[in-house]
This record gives sequence, C-alpha cells and structure tokens, in this order.
Amino acid sequence: MSKPILILTGDGAEVLEVYYPYYRLLEEGYEAVIASPKKKTLHTVVHDFVEGWDTYTEKPAHLLESHIGFADVNPDDYAAIIIPGGRAPEYIRQDAELPRIVQHFLDADKPVGAICHGAQVFLALPDTGYFVGRTLSAYNACKLEVEKLGATYADGTLHVDGKLVSGHAWPDLPGFMREFLKVVRAEETAGEPEEATV
Repeated sequence: MSKPILILTGDGAEVLEVYYPYYRLLEEGYEAVIASPKKKTLHTVVHDFVEGWDTYTEKPAHLLESHIGFADVNPDDYAAIIIPGGRAPEYIRQDAELPRIVQHFLDADKPVGAICHGAQVFLALPDTGYFVGRTLSAYNACKLEVEKLGATYADGTLHVDGKLVSGHAWPDLPGFMREFLKVVRAEETAGEPEEATV
C-alpha cells in the first residue's frame, strides 16, 4: 500500500488549487492528508482574473477541514507533498514547523508539487540551495521569489525538474496533477522489489 500524500496549506488557499489535487489523489486511490498550522476548518478563496485588473480578485469559497496540524506531521509517513497557492503560502511559511516538513521531502528526494504562490513556502527554508540551478514555474507575481531561491523562472506555465513539479496557476491544474502523479508512480515503481527469475 502506498504511503499517503501530504497537502500543506492553510486559510486563504485558492479553492481549486487545494480541492482539485485533493480529489484527484482520492480518485487515484491515494490517501490525501491536508495539513495546516493547526488542525481546524480552513477558509479557502476564489482567485479570478478580471479584464482591466492588473492583479486577481479574491472572494470567499468553500470551507475545508484540515486533518492534522504541522507540529504533528511525521514526514516519514508520507510519499510526497503538494503545496497549493492562494494567500496561504504567505503565512504558513512563517510557522516554525514548516521548514522541518518541507526539508524532509527535499533531502529524501521525494516528489514535491507546488502551484501558483506555493513556491513562496520554499523561502522559509534555512538553506535554499536545493533550488540553485533548477527551474520552477509559479504565478508571475512570484517570479522574484523563484529567482531569490537561485532557480530559473520557467518560460511555460508547467515545469517538471526531476521530482519537483510546479505550475503557474489553477488553469494549469490538469497538467500539474498529471505530471505530479507520473512522478509519484515512477517513485513507487522504483521502490518495488524486482521479481526473482528462475
């Protein structure tokens, strides 16, 4: 049985960027665990693009139960992580437990998915050297943060760099989840013992 996949988020997560991955994982037979700074009912938001605006608009969206608080997360128990965007990354990256969790997945070379503003979380790591020379996609307003990590901002809206899968925004979710699941499945296959030959 595969290990669960962890979704790191909090209040202000973009509703599609948290619900879509959550349901896709369940649909594929994975256990999906939503972690937030404290176990609670989270408030998600709708970020939409309006003609004439230089940025997105924001409205309240669905409520979402988190399953576990960051302090109670044992990263060894999980196969991969997804970091949704929205405004949640701005403040969850300030949680003292977050770097410990994210760093585990990078150190262990496990699959990591980040979409939209999710890349902002990586700036909370004491060592951002994991990203030097790598390429990441993120919402265009996060380009400076991606470059501050030492990474190259991707030309396209979806990018796979080893086991790091990143996307620009919620319109990219179909490709983001397709590529993320490919990486997760490849990792599972790599971990399976080879059948003995007679």
